Amino acid sequence: MTQSVSQPGQSQPEQEGAHMAMQCDPAELRTLFLFEKLTDDQLSRLCSEGHAELIEPGPVFREGDPADCLYVLIEGTVVLSRKVGDDEVEISRTSQRGVYSGAYQAYLGNRVPQVYPNSLRVTEPSRFYVLGAACFAQIMHEWFPMAEHLLEGLFFGGQRTREAIGQRERLLALGSLTAGMTHELNNPAAAAVRATALLRERVAGMRGKLRLLAAGKYERASLDAIIDLQMRAVEKVSKAPKLDPLEASDREDELSDWLDDHGISDGWQLAPTFVQAGLDAQWLDQVLDMVGTDMLEPTLRWLNYTVETELLMNEIEDATTRITTLVGAAKQYSQLDRAPFQVVDVHDLLDSTLLMMSAKIGSGVKIVKHYDRSLPKIPAFAAELNQVWTNLIDNAVAAMGGNGTLTIRTVRDGDQVLVEVGDTGTGIPADIQKRIFEPFFTTKPVGEGTGLGLDIAWRIVVNKHHGDLKVESKPGDTRFQVRLPLQQAPPEAQEA
Repeated sequence: MTQSVSQPGQSQPEQEGAHMAMQCDPAELRTLFLFEKLTDDQLSRLCSEGHAELIEPGPVFREGDPADCLYVLIEGTVVLSRKVGDDEVEISRTSQRGVYSGAYQAYLGNRVPQVYPNSLRVTEPSRFYVLGAACFAQIMHEWFPMAEHLLEGLFFGGQRTREAIGQRERLLALGSLTAGMTHELNNPAAAAVRATALLRERVAGMRGKLRLLAAGKYERASLDAIIDLQMRAVEKVSKAPKLDPLEASDREDELSDWLDDHGISDGWQLAPTFVQAGLDAQWLDQVLDMVGTDMLEPTLRWLNYTVETELLMNEIEDATTRITTLVGAAKQYSQLDRAPFQVVDVHDLLDSTLLMMSAKIGSGVKIVKHYDRSLPKIPAFAAELNQVWTNLIDNAVAAMGGNGTLTIRTVRDGDQVLVEVGDTGTGIPADIQKRIFEPFFTTKPVGEGTGLGLDIAWRIVVNKHHGDLKVESKPGDTRFQVRLPLQQAPPEAQEA
């Protein structure tokens, strides 16, 4: 019984179906595709080691129980399902004779957990051939040694391949984020270095202008008034409005004219700084009334240095705050020095991922957030959820070709948190939507994708968090929906 993409649905608890052992018929076993090439002696051994069993409607075995038996359907209808959160998700429903489930990996021994990976139930009285796990493993060893080695190689080789490529997928994502992070950190760091160098020059110039003021013939009251004027200029800097370029240009022209009219040389160089600080012609009139014509220019140049130093300090503060924010986002994203499993605010994880990916997202993508801030914190493997957000956002940006709207929405959905990542890209064709979570399946050109991004996301959400991951897509509107339980007991750390 093979797995396929599932649709969630609630199931009610069922009573255990009655089991009745029956005589095994070697001739009937030969009609099943698993056994059609066996010899008479082999079929006889199967009947002596195993038995036929009639099972009434109800569960045959349950997910997570010890895998004791291999079940092969002779006649009837079976349903294979898996637990996802509080839902029982149907994986497969069939009446095909010869399909099998149960302890089919018994030949691998204790190298893999010998538990039922799914639940099996019958919807009508159904007959099975039943063989104990130990007998099945022994028969595989004896009858099919070459096939057993091939199957072992396929199983463990595929497992190692998925792990290796999965690790490479994570490293590629980390490399991309690191490059973006380096770019994002370089900008404010360079701004802080530049502003520090300019600040040093302005402070030196301000000392010189202060010496000229001190050499003037001012009484103590006049100097106090100038210092008060300086303090009020600094206060205006902190409250300066943000002007659009046209409005700023008009005000600079106005101040340049005032400075020219009052004999200030190169007044056009002072005007932009005064405008940026929120100072106007009325303020310059107050300065003139206070210091007089003779000391107007040195006073204005001294105040200009004062304003410039304040603006440069603001620039340094903004740059260092930006760096601190980016480092904080990196720690939130990587979950350094934090427990793997913890109670987290999903919005903090989303925001840190968006910030880490800001360079990769680019300016052509508009980000829209619809957060339900009333949502409670949830228990989760935070670093691995960040990997989920990274993969989904990366796919969304790629689908839009770097231009469009990325929408992140959170909302409560019963006893789960729903996180939806939407994009306005071309959409996912209906005929491949059922395959996108398969390992190694990708629509990207060769060399541009491993086909494991969504598989990793699915395993983290479904296997590790007992949640659900689905997609709804049409041209211009694709939404990946992640559902995570609000409550769950701390699980043991394990690989997704």
